[in-house]
Amino acid sequence: MIDRATIDRIFAAADIVDVISDYITLRKKGVNYQACCPFHNEKTPSFIVSPSKGMYKCFGCGKGGSVVSFVMEHESLSYPEALKVIAKKYGIEVQEKELTPDEMRVNDNRESMFMLNGWAADYFANYLHSSSEGMSVGMSYFRQQRGFSDATIVKFGLGFCPSNGSLMSHDAVEAGYKEEFLLSTGLSLKNDRNNLIFDRFHDRVIFPVHNISGRIVAFGGRTLRTDKRVAKYVNSPESEIYSKKNELYGLYFAKKAIQQHDFAIMVEGYTDVISMHQAGVENVVSSSGTSLTTEQIRLLGRFTNNITIIYDGDSAGIHASLRGIDMVLREGMNVRIVLLPEPEDPDSFARTHTAAEVQNYIRENEEDFLTFKAKLLLKSAGNDPIKRSGVITDMVESISQIPDNIQRTVFVKECARIMDIDETVLVGEVARKRMRASGDREAEEFVRRQQKERRAERRTEIAAQTTATAGNVEAGSSTETLERELTKYLLRYGHYSFEYREGQQYIQMNVAAEIFRDLDADNIQFENKAYNDILNLYRTLWRESGEGVEIAANNFVNHSDPEVCNAAVDLLTSDDNYVPSEIWRMKDIHIESTEEMLAIGVPKAITLYKSKIVERLIREHKALLSSPDLSEEQQAEILQKLSHLNNIKVTLANKLQRSIL
Repeated sequence: MIDRATIDRIFAAADIVDVISDYITLRKKGVNYQACCPFHNEKTPSFIVSPSKGMYKCFGCGKGGSVVSFVMEHESLSYPEALKVIAKKYGIEVQEKELTPDEMRVNDNRESMFMLNGWAADYFANYLHSSSEGMSVGMSYFRQQRGFSDATIVKFGLGFCPSNGSLMSHDAVEAGYKEEFLLSTGLSLKNDRNNLIFDRFHDRVIFPVHNISGRIVAFGGRTLRTDKRVAKYVNSPESEIYSKKNELYGLYFAKKAIQQHDFAIMVEGYTDVISMHQAGVENVVSSSGTSLTTEQIRLLGRFTNNITIIYDGDSAGIHASLRGIDMVLREGMNVRIVLLPEPEDPDSFARTHTAAEVQNYIRENEEDFLTFKAKLLLKSAGNDPIKRSGVITDMVESISQIPDNIQRTVFVKECARIMDIDETVLVGEVARKRMRASGDREAEEFVRRQQKERRAERRTEIAAQTTATAGNVEAGSSTETLERELTKYLLRYGHYSFEYREGQQYIQMNVAAEIFRDLDADNIQFENKAYNDILNLYRTLWRESGEGVEIAANNFVNHSDPEVCNAAVDLLTSDDNYVPSEIWRMKDIHIESTEEMLAIGVPKAITLYKSKIVERLIREHKALLSSPDLSEEQQAEILQKLSHLNNIKVTLANKLQRSIL
């Protein structure tokens, strides 16, 4: 349990732009920041971060909230876990009581696996530095063979797993970690013959794999034996906390540099990443020996639109890796390729060159994908016309992946020049490949965008032309719609006052006071839990502060319940895109003031909501009358209540009519 004072310090220290920038690249737009949403795949940015309000909102998928709810959503963490992640970033100490055995049992599987991985990473690192085996075998490999400095070894958390086949597993159990999690994380395996567990990574140097927020999700282990029957690398299996297609090795350490340089360097293995970092080139990541995936590309796309892939000078797998180039292009990103001189790989090249030399080599030798493919494929095609036509087909295939029409056109021209072929032939071939790949979806998407834009324009016109009307609710609105409207009035305008006409008199009313007076008179609670929680919290803060005092939005945006947080952000940001422009005032078209809107909207919403409740009660009482077991006294009591409810219904109808007129 984290105390309230610590939570307040975390929220006070946390800069929402700073925190979210650890996960995606934000670009300033006016007073806010924007990016493509990390929670759903999109090409056009609809994710907005407001530093002044301390909240984010995606107008595409609807997700929104505070700095804590972002970390919760992105990392699949609980509220306390997200607070601790942010506290760690800002150096805030979080004191928590030690978990009891009972609390350990109820702790969810994901957190138990994260805790175990964290323990294992410390165990491997300590064994590397403090045991004779770790120093003589593991440290010797890292220092002498790889040239890693002690600072680099500590930075990446490198370690060594004992050669004793079950020592780590035994020590983990002794430390209180359950066998089921040793198996589910893949740290241990079970011997089917004797049912005993043993270490997956025994007698291997260890490379911990961090996720984007720095938590350890997996391990890679490299054997130092020369026995060909032993696999050179062993990696953690897929688990609840680790999916290799979603992780990039080194991204946690590289994300700041990627944002700073606006491009990411993609290499092959763990040691390539580490050596490049040690050389001072830090915008480097690796797919950890697996084929590049769409998810990994999109993960990089949060930080930059530019990827440079480095291939070994003598790599036999370059042709097989070309598929990755097309995948990058398909995601709308720019890809360039660097081929190192033989027999170098990124690890050896970084160890024998300074950071400036590495950066200069990349800058001077990187090529766009088309030039690189042409050189590579034409080398084997020679003058054979059939093979050359195959090269052209391959290049056209890559060009057809590019979603941007202008970029496609530029590369078609370049391909026609390189291959000495009629440009119109290539244009037609690219078009055919795109049609085969997407069918009519592109046309449908175009029509959909046009319709969406027309609807948005129409909504703007309606908002600007509306006079002397308020609210988005009518007599047929649902109970939840009415609760939403009332909650929105509270959050946005609770401290406002307006003049309400009662007969020939005008009465000064406060928005929050009027809403609470009407609801509390009949002990009404909202059916929607999130709206009801906002209502109750606002009521408490309002009574403490006094009428007319603005209740800060961060009380709701920073709420510990993600549902309340998301609902508050949604209500505070909805319809913001449709505020009437000043141009309407210049054309002498009347735009109602906030007070005019509230004078009609608030009483109307309250009356409609209470009418809805009364109608429901009338239906329920009528249903009771149909029961055959009712006594005469019970029937009389129900009829009396129905009469009373019908009178209220008529009164509310008259009140609604007056408020509209």
